[in-house]
This record gives sequence, structure tokens and C-alpha cells, in this order.
Amino acid sequence: MRLKIYSLFLLIFAANIVDAQNRIQNIEKAFNNLLNDEQAKHAIVSLCVLDANTGKTLYAKNEQIGLATASTLKTITAATAFSILGKDFQFQTTLAYTGIVSADGTLKGNLMIIGSGDPTLGSWRYQNKENTVLTQWVAAIKLAGIKKIEGAVIGDDRIFGTQTTPEGWVWQDIGNYYGAGTSGLAWRENQFDIHLKPGNSTDDEVKIIKTVPATPYVQLVNELKTGASGTGDRSYAFLPPYSNVAYLRGSWGIGIAKAGISVALPDPAFDCAYRLQDTLKRLGISTGLQATTTRLMALNNQVIPSVTQKINTISSPGLSEITYWFLKKSINLYGESLLKTIAVKSGKTGTTSKGAETEINFWADKGIDRTALNIIDGSGLSPGDRITTSSMASILFQIQKENWFPDYYKALPEYNGMKIKSGTINDVSAFAGYHTDAAGNKYVVVININNYSGSAINKKLFRVLDELK
Repeated sequence: MRLKIYSLFLLIFAANIVDAQNRIQNIEKAFNNLLNDEQAKHAIVSLCVLDANTGKTLYAKNEQIGLATASTLKTITAATAFSILGKDFQFQTTLAYTGIVSADGTLKGNLMIIGSGDPTLGSWRYQNKENTVLTQWVAAIKLAGIKKIEGAVIGDDRIFGTQTTPEGWVWQDIGNYYGAGTSGLAWRENQFDIHLKPGNSTDDEVKIIKTVPATPYVQLVNELKTGASGTGDRSYAFLPPYSNVAYLRGSWGIGIAKAGISVALPDPAFDCAYRLQDTLKRLGISTGLQATTTRLMALNNQVIPSVTQKINTISSPGLSEITYWFLKKSINLYGESLLKTIAVKSGKTGTTSKGAETEINFWADKGIDRTALNIIDGSGLSPGDRITTSSMASILFQIQKENWFPDYYKALPEYNGMKIKSGTINDVSAFAGYHTDAAGNKYVVVININNYSGSAINKKLFRVLDELK
């Protein structure tokens, strides 16, 4: 009986070995087919497949070549944030005042909104939506006995400095919602909407209907053309950080179903202070000075007053919940904010470069070749990022043992029946994550193509990944 069981075990083991060998041969064949595809004629293609249980390399090609990652870089940013900040980490935004409150309710000073870099403050995705936050602040102001403010509402965005966008970002991206830069006091995911209406023909102008919310301090220069039916949204906003002039360029197609476009706030801290001051005004609580920020005060050589009393603190969702949206919806702002927060948490200045330095050092200490991690930003929006598929796969393998990994895994999107993060920028397409096949075998997979031609490349990448099913 024992001999029969042993023989059966050997047969199953041998069958598994043959199946694994066939699988690898099939992956190699599919990968070579991709290399020989006309779309890959001038491209670099890299693939790294690991056994998720052992970390053994099952198949790899060009895995040591650094490539632009697009949003697959978010897998490393999220893993680093979980490791350094902890899955329960929360940002804190504080409302305070300077000066004193007199007996008649006059604040002889200013209100200050002190940011800690929370990219979710006022976001529609969470409990702390814009109206909820403003209502909470108003209640705290009234509870403090404040009925009139001699000074201003000041947005304190100092924690991340004045450079909002990473070096290396493309001008066409900056100014649009997905290219919104960070702020020490982020607000409503640092974006606002512009509602548009195409003309009846391509000879007609595109009309700007309104901004949501109303943003009168930004001047819109409309250079949009009405696009032909079916061309959809080919519009871009060119709006530099801290500017108050936005140029709208491109086309807005006839028959488009969308109401308009989302545009990056040029100064989120100012907009946050502006919204609170506007709300107070409508409720009869006046301010003596216009809304401002600590950055603007420093530019004007004004002394930034010290806080006298804190009156409210708003906590962000925990990092696990933030990461869920960060990976699911690929929100670039979250990646840049987390990278800077990693730097602050590590005792460094809250800059992109210090965050990237901290991230590289963290993984180098865990055995990842630092020269394989050329990191410029936290989101992968920069085409200058260069990461090898081998290093990304190694990080994805290592983190499986962490207590926060279930939350991380849950946050990964599903593409092609796999739990993998996608990445797309100009002529770059990539996927990174995990897959469990029908037999229960688990894999770590990273595939990346740079400088391909044409469009619809993803289905060809999926043909390679399908060999793991």
C-alpha cells in the first residue's frame, strides 16, 4: 500500500515538473512572438516571472534593463509607505487661530489651517468630503466663540515646501487633474472642473459653461476647438503651479457625453483657505483680510504668526484605505504625497528627491540593487523613472510576508483575470502584480514594454501572461 502511495506521489510530482517545464516553454514562445511583433520592432520588452512561494526565477528576459515604469511604480511606493508609515498611519489637519478672542467674539488675529500633506482632505471618496470638512470647521469656530475675524484665513502648506511637481514631469500633464502636484495643504484632490459645450460644427467655438466649484481667481483662456463627432476629449489645460491663468488647448468633440474636464488647482492651500473664508462670509462671520497662504506671506516678507490655540483636528482615513484608492484608481497625487511623507517620517525634508532617496535606501537595505532603482517620483508619471522588472518583482515577492500585505493585495486592480497594477504613459505599457493559476500555483509577474508603436498593445502583453493561467 505504501509503495502504491509513493508511486502515485512520484507520478504527480513528475507530472507537475513536466507541466511547469511546458508552461515556461510556452511563456518563452509567447514572449518571443511579442518581440517579433511589428509593434515591438523598435521597442524594449522586459519580463520577469517568479515563483511567489520561493522567489525562484521561472522566466526572465531583459530583466536587468531599467525601463520607464509608468504607474507600476506605484506598487513600490505603496509598499514603501506601508513599511515606513504603517498601515494605520493617518494624516492630521489642524484648524487653529493666532492672537486672542475678545469678549465680543472678535478674533484679533487669524485663522490657520495647518496641513500635514493629507491628499484626501475634502475628497469625495471618503467621509471627510468638502462640505463635511467646512461644516466641521465652522462648528469649531463658533464653539471657540469667534463671530468676527480681524485678520485672514491662512492656509499653512509649509511641510512640503514650495515645489509641488517633481522634476521630469511633462508640461502637457501638468495642469490637468492627473498631473496635480502635491501641497502641504491639499484640498479636494487638488482639482476643479470646467464644464464645456462643443459647437454644432467644427467651425464653432467651444463654450465654457462654468467651473465647479466657482473659481473666479483663475482666468481661463479658451483656445479649444470643436472636434468632429466621435473624436471625444482631446483637450488639455496648461496651468502652471501658483499661476492664475489657464490656457485650454486642443479639441472637444461634437456629441461627447462628458460634462467637461478636471483641472489641477494651481494653489490648493489658497483654495482651501478661500473656501473656508467664503463659507464664513455667507454665514455672517466676516474677515478683515483676504485669504492667503504661508507661501504668499513669505513672498511678501510678512511675518507668519504663531498659533495661540488649536480648535479642531481632522484625521485622514488610514493608509490601508488610502492605498486602496491609490492603486485601484492610480491617483498620482497620492503617490507624490506619500513619497514626501516617507521623507518627513524618516526625519528628512518633505521633498520628492528626499522621498525617493529614502525609498531607494530602504530597499537597498533589503538586498535590492540600488542601481536598479532610478526613482524620480512616487507615481510613475515621469518618463524619466527607470526600474528593472527584476527589482520590482523582487520587492513584490518580499512584501508577501508583511502583516499589511492582505490590504496591499486587496488594493491591486484586476486585469486579464490577474491581480496586477497597470501603467501607461506615452509609448509605455506595463503590468506588475500576482497571479494564482487553476492548479493553485502562485506567481509574481512584471512585464514592461517601452517605445512600442501603434496602439492596443495590452492585449499582446496579455497573450504572454495568459501562459500562466
